[in-house]
Amino acid sequence: MMSNETQAPGLLGRALDGIERVGNKLPDPAMLFLILLFSVWGLSALLSGMSFDAIDPRTDAPIEVTNLLSAEALTHFLTTMVSTFTAFAPLGVVLVAMLGVGVAEHSGYINTALKQMLKITPAKLLTPAVVLVGIISHTATDAGYVVVIPLAGVIFFTVGRHPLAGIAAAFAGVSGGFCANFIPSGIDPLLQSFTQSAAQIVDPTIQVNPLNNWFFAASSCIPITLLIWYLTDKVLEPRLNRTHKVNREAVDIPVMEQITVAEMKAFRIASLVMLVAILGFFSLTISESSTLRDANGSLTSFSAPLMKSIVPLIFIFFMLPGLVYGYLTKTFTNSSDVVQAMSKSMSGMAHYIVMAFFCAQFVAAFSASNLGALIAVEGAGALKAMNLSAEITIVGMILLVGFVNLFVGSSSAKWALIGPVLVPMLMQLNISPDLSQAAYRVGDSSSNIITPLMPYFPLVVVYCQRYVKGIGIGTLISMMLPFSLALISIWSAWLLLYWSLGIPLGLGASYTY
Repeated sequence: MMSNETQAPGLLGRALDGIERVGNKLPDPAMLFLILLFSVWGLSALLSGMSFDAIDPRTDAPIEVTNLLSAEALTHFLTTMVSTFTAFAPLGVVLVAMLGVGVAEHSGYINTALKQMLKITPAKLLTPAVVLVGIISHTATDAGYVVVIPLAGVIFFTVGRHPLAGIAAAFAGVSGGFCANFIPSGIDPLLQSFTQSAAQIVDPTIQVNPLNNWFFAASSCIPITLLIWYLTDKVLEPRLNRTHKVNREAVDIPVMEQITVAEMKAFRIASLVMLVAILGFFSLTISESSTLRDANGSLTSFSAPLMKSIVPLIFIFFMLPGLVYGYLTKTFTNSSDVVQAMSKSMSGMAHYIVMAFFCAQFVAAFSASNLGALIAVEGAGALKAMNLSAEITIVGMILLVGFVNLFVGSSSAKWALIGPVLVPMLMQLNISPDLSQAAYRVGDSSSNIITPLMPYFPLVVVYCQRYVKGIGIGTLISMMLPFSLALISIWSAWLLLYWSLGIPLGLGASYTY
């Protein structure tokens, strides 16, 4: 029998190889965003003189496409180009977090932590452990993208497995499994606010619980983890071993040698310092009058100072143990060594910074043109016009959201656009706003991992290029496409099973209106 490494690809493998070849013929992601920017300019000029029946639910006015090639628009583009780049949220998240992570990595602290983790994690459970950590990382907003995904590549590389399989598993957990989580997070009340306002178009007295999808999201962790585990170990990794060899000698990853007594002592002290700092910080949140709470006393809403401090906290809580470990093991002997560690981590982000510049300009232009709003609202209107059965409508909604997600990345922005159309429409079919929101979250999560327009997608490409040179958008899409299709299928079935059995979706949730 042929091994996984040499086995000839089947129909699925050949299809994915084809997608990869075509996808990798696309320009570099930075140039792709530039081409898309020019395309948006051209479409906006072409469609700006046309009238559309689609109503923007945010303004209750017909959607008008803005001509970005007008003198005023071009002047605005030039005068705001710098601020558009510097205000691009993912850029700051990545760079600030990586400064702290870089200190922890180059001091050797992360290396030792990984050795310890691998001692207690059975090899057979490595993949589900990575996926589950990725799912739980949603609680800390975007932390998974800058911490969990790159570390997953390091972990897989360390144990002799393909690092791209680890990155893909973590990416599928962090981004593809965005709807699933044992722990309530800021996304729950954020989406609930849009769902409730949309439902009140039909019923002004209706109230939607912020945790109306919590039971469904928590239980989804189980099938989603099992699905990603299977696809990683049985489908993706064998294909990667066949098609993308890792040059292990060229990869700049610390060698996992035996932990010395001095390293173990330094690790324990550094970890204790980090634990004390974490406990000390969170003790500040206990009081109901804590400045880390929002005006309503919540710690988990997006407006809460605690949630806004997640990235700085990642910086601090990686920096502290990195410094302690580095000085105790003599990896760091002076402040210049620490700055050098930070600089080294930033040098690896150079390509992403270039991509982020063009991505920021495209995202701003696409939003200003109103093309995204037009696509979302017209798509929702087309679904409504089909007048399908309730079950097929729910599945159709999931597919629609997945399609719209290729153009409008923000979860809340999409729901703000299509929620006011879909929620009232489904209420007329006796489908509750709670069920509509759950269907939306399934479609949104399942398609996150295949859209290059998602701000963190190019960052994951950079992570992959650390191990295999020449990796492009096509490679990552071909890696993640089976995950996306499987997530849509399994998650849709899971939601319909919940519906058919009448299992509560969450607190105060119902299936019928």
